[in-house]
Amino acid sequence: MTTLGERPAYDDTYGDGHGEGKGGPRGMDAAHATALPPVPLDDPRAAQTQLTGSKAAHLARAARAGLPVLPGFVVPHGAGESPGALHHSWRELSADGALPLVVRSSSPQEDTQESSLAGQFASVLDVRGWDAFRAAVGVVRASAQLPDGTTAAMAVLIQPMLTARVGGVLFGADPVEGRRDRMLVSAVRGGPDTLVSGEQPGTNYLLSPRGRVLRTEPPAPEPLLTPAELRRLTRLARRARKVFGGPQDIEFGFDGDGRLWLFQSRPITAMAARPPRGARLLGPGPVAETLPDQLQPLEEDLWVAPMAHGLAAALDIGATAPRRTLRTTPVVTVVGGRAAADLRLLGAAPPPHRGLALLNPAPGARRLAAAWRLGRLTAALPGLALDLAADIDRGLAGTAQTAQLSYPELVSTLRWTRAALVSLHAQEALCGALLPERHTATAAGAALTALAQARARGLSDDHAVARDPVLLALVPPRLEGQVRLPGSAGPGGSTSAPASVGAPGLPPREALRLRIRWVQELQVRLVREAARRLVARGELGAPGRVGLLRWPELMAALTGGRLPGDAGERLPRATSARLPDAFRIAEGGAVVAERSARGTAESGRGVSGGRAAGTAWDGSGARPPDAVLVVRTLDPALAHLLPGLAGLVAQTGSPLSHLAVLAREFALPAVVGVSDAVRRFPPGSRLTLDGTTGDVQTDADTDTDTDTEGTADTDPEVPR
Repeated sequence: MTTLGERPAYDDTYGDGHGEGKGGPRGMDAAHATALPPVPLDDPRAAQTQLTGSKAAHLARAARAGLPVLPGFVVPHGAGESPGALHHSWRELSADGALPLVVRSSSPQEDTQESSLAGQFASVLDVRGWDAFRAAVGVVRASAQLPDGTTAAMAVLIQPMLTARVGGVLFGADPVEGRRDRMLVSAVRGGPDTLVSGEQPGTNYLLSPRGRVLRTEPPAPEPLLTPAELRRLTRLARRARKVFGGPQDIEFGFDGDGRLWLFQSRPITAMAARPPRGARLLGPGPVAETLPDQLQPLEEDLWVAPMAHGLAAALDIGATAPRRTLRTTPVVTVVGGRAAADLRLLGAAPPPHRGLALLNPAPGARRLAAAWRLGRLTAALPGLALDLAADIDRGLAGTAQTAQLSYPELVSTLRWTRAALVSLHAQEALCGALLPERHTATAAGAALTALAQARARGLSDDHAVARDPVLLALVPPRLEGQVRLPGSAGPGGSTSAPASVGAPGLPPREALRLRIRWVQELQVRLVREAARRLVARGELGAPGRVGLLRWPELMAALTGGRLPGDAGERLPRATSARLPDAFRIAEGGAVVAERSARGTAESGRGVSGGRAAGTAWDGSGARPPDAVLVVRTLDPALAHLLPGLAGLVAQTGSPLSHLAVLAREFALPAVVGVSDAVRRFPPGSRLTLDGTTGDVQTDADTDTDTDTEGTADTDPEVPR
């Protein structure tokens, strides 16, 4: 909101306030030939949005319904005003200038069902005297000029200035969590203007529909609002919902006598996505070590699908999930191009009802059969793993240079790799679940030793991998680019199948892990050869576009068919933020993080859901294409910067401030209350933020997490 300091320039439309002078009021022209007198809020015409604007029309409707609205009048838009009538209305409302007034915008374009334009037009507080009043009207009218160069229709709403003991914002639903069975109140001492402008964060109350306090943030030694006042607010919200036909965003204040007043009511324009009841709990944790990066469509088919089938087979053998569930629910899926697992199926998250886990509802016969089967399997598993590793080694060793393969051989080898990965993932998961951890040797440990030796010899990456393929354990598979080992200075270039040189002394599970990576690398080289041939045939524009195909399309093209007609028009996926540790999918595919995942040192308060990755920007200088605006406060003056941002981070602010409301309308992930954000995230920093959990991380934090995952034993396990 705006306050009057020095007297601003304004259009002196109202003359000297007495309707006298030569030729009528000063500044009057032909466009103002038809004068419209001010419209009192209790006049039925005040409820006409096109005449008085949305803000005034809503207050007029609320007043007629008996809600506690202050008196006032509206200067209509669309025609000239009557100076004498305006001066009379001002004198009557201000007691001839003795009482201060509030002069506010009221445009038909604000406070609608689709857009609030919260804080985008001016309001002037504590206006005293006729000259200051005329200046305030000019300020409000001048704010009708929008950043895109257009001018909004603008009426001006005038009411008495109320000195509030406590004020704030009341939402008749919880827009942050997307719940209509909750209400959210944010309150500050004084009027609500410092809260909605982002100057103060406020005390937040999460309420039941009857006013019971469910949560207070931050906990205050002396609550700003008493339980009785909170119940009065919830009654006001319920009444406003009936009047307007839906939950409202309400600005309120309690005066010194304890009376509750409604200053503004508008529709809640943006509610956070909410997962349906029973939505699966997903997370990247168990599969992030194998597939940490964003995947192309063909990479999904090559690596995620076999992993999902293999893990489902392991779960079926272990009788840890109903077969019907495993047939209909993928164990591993892809969200925004990133692999995620069903955490409950893999036992990486506790069941929703711990009592069921204790009771074990599986039939006794099934439990007995599973125990007998797993007992025999545990004894046989090391031998089975050894046999499978030997089979994979023979298959790798028997694969010729990819360029020498005929089309049928290329297709046959590709199909063999997918089947091999299913078996490898299934047995690797069973080994992790059933075999005791008696060995400390890992494929990654052997690879680090080999890497040190390769660096000491000055070998390039491709020569190092060709000499010792165990090095592939250090890098994830990728169709694009060459293998680049940690600390590498240049790309590799080998096109042959990786040799089957094993790392001696590896336990069964680690040996299978290593074979998984070798088979994936063979797939990369086979697909690149297929892409080369399709480009030579004129069916593919460039080798790098092969990743945009799906598995059936590639197989059809290699067996005499042709690529789909739109293959040349497909675009790569936009870069997506890393997935939360645990999340569910809402309607429309929105990722909603579990709030229990919140709590890192960089956490703030999520006020607009969604995830984003981008470059920190302070609002000055060149704007990065993926800018994450990092500011101290949620100043509404920053609203013109919101379109095109990737995200928003603020050191202070409330989930109910104007800029937070606008962020939700723009579907822009936003986090407030991030301590020392401006210093910690200077311009140019790479950030990942989650507008649900409030988590903000730099790339350095994310890389550290990934490195930790890469050395930890966190692969999928079948619960015993």
